[in-house]
Amino acid sequence: MLTIFVITLLWSVTNPKENFTCLLEIIPAIIGLLILIGTFKKFRFTNFTYFFILIHCIILFVGGHYTYAEVPLFEYVKETFHQSRNNYDKVGHFAQGLIPALIIRELFIRKMVIRNKSFFNFIIVCICLAISAAYEWIEWVVSLVTGDSGDSFLGTQGYVWDTQSDMLFATIGAIIGLVLFSKIQDRQLENIK
Repeated sequence: MLTIFVITLLWSVTNPKENFTCLLEIIPAIIGLLILIGTFKKFRFTNFTYFFILIHCIILFVGGHYTYAEVPLFEYVKETFHQSRNNYDKVGHFAQGLIPALIIRELFIRKMVIRNKSFFNFIIVCICLAISAAYEWIEWVVSLVTGDSGDSFLGTQGYVWDTQSDMLFATIGAIIGLVLFSKIQDRQLENIK
């Protein structure tokens, strides 16, 4: 998985559409990798969770290479379905909910963070929404500080409800992740207990 990470990272930074936007988009993946490497001996996630982390990184790398507003496949989707914007960023925000939900869920289970299971999924979804909101703040600040050069990072494409819909997609991603993958993740966790 590390090899795939490095190959897609190198592809992403090779002649990206906008260097500054590429840097901003790939930084979370690089920071995440450093954290995972630094904590690997103390806490190793399941391969299932690592796989989804890798998928999220690839989504970031693609968005960094092309900018989220100009990913070719989603330009095709935009034209084919007569959409007003390139919606690749919604894939990124969906993943921004789904993958952290799986990471948080595994951490909570293995570290026994929450004993009352009736609030378990609700708290995970709330944390994912908080992560999404914090990311929207970062996008906003970068756009304010850098002006036009940060607008590609913000990626609203003229859509007035972009921030709200980004957070909605992250929330939906978290819920779907918990509904679809909890049992699979539980089976993976049984192998390490």
